Amino acid sequence: MKDTFYFSHDYNARNDAKIKNLIRKHGINGYGIFWAIVEDLYNNANALPTDYESIAYDLRTDSEIIKSVINDFDLFVLDGGNFGSLSIEKRINERNEKSKNARLAAESRWNKVKEDANAMQTHSNRNAIKERKGKEIKDIKENDITARKLKFSQTLEPFLSVYGKNMLNDFYLYWTEVNPSETKFRKENEKFWDLKRRLETWHKRQKIEPTTEPTLKRKTL
Repeated sequence: MKDTFYFSHDYNARNDAKIKNLIRKHGINGYGIFWAIVEDLYNNANALPTDYESIAYDLRTDSEIIKSVINDFDLFVLDGGNFGSLSIEKRINERNEKSKNARLAAESRWNKVKEDANAMQTHSNRNAIKERKGKEIKDIKENDITARKLKFSQTLEPFLSVYGKNMLNDFYLYWTEVNPSETKFRKENEKFWDLKRRLETWHKRQKIEPTTEPTLKRKTL
C-alpha cells in the first residue's frame, strides 16, 4: 500500500506468557485482535482512544472482547482516555533514531560532495584567474618592451645617413634581443651606454662604409 510502513513481528511472539494467557481465554481470534490493534497503534503514533465500541465495529467483533484484550493481559497501558504499548513506543523510538542517524549520514555525505565540488570549482577558478593574470602580465611586458624598443629605434634615426639602414638594422636586432624572462632586452642590461661610441665600434668591427640612406623604416628595427 502507498505511504505505509512495516513493523517487526517477533516470530516467537505467540510463546510470550501474556500472549499465551490471551489465547487461552479468547483463542486465536483474540490473538488476531491483538495484532489488529497493534497495527492501528503503529498508524496512530501509539495512541488510540479507549473507545471499545468503535474498535469493535472496525474489527467486526464484540466490544467486550476488545475491552478484555486491552485491559486484562498487561499488553497495553492506559493513559487517561487513551491507551498504547510500551513495546511499540520503544520500537518507534528506535526506528526514529535510526532514521535520524541515516538522515544525518546522508546529509554528511552530501555536504562532503558539495565541499569537494566547491573546492574543485575554487581550484578551477583560481587556475583560471592565475592563467588570465599571467597572460595579462605577459601582454603588459610585451607591450612595454615593444614601446621601449620603438623608443630605442628612434634614437638610431639620426645616424641613418651616417651608417645606413643595413648596419643599423643589424645593430638594432642585436641590442633588442629579449632575455629569457622577457623583461629586458640586451641594451637595457648595459650599465653604461654611449650610442655614438657603440655605433662607431660596431661600424669598425663590421667594416662597413658609411652610406647615405634617406630614411629608416621603424618596423624593421
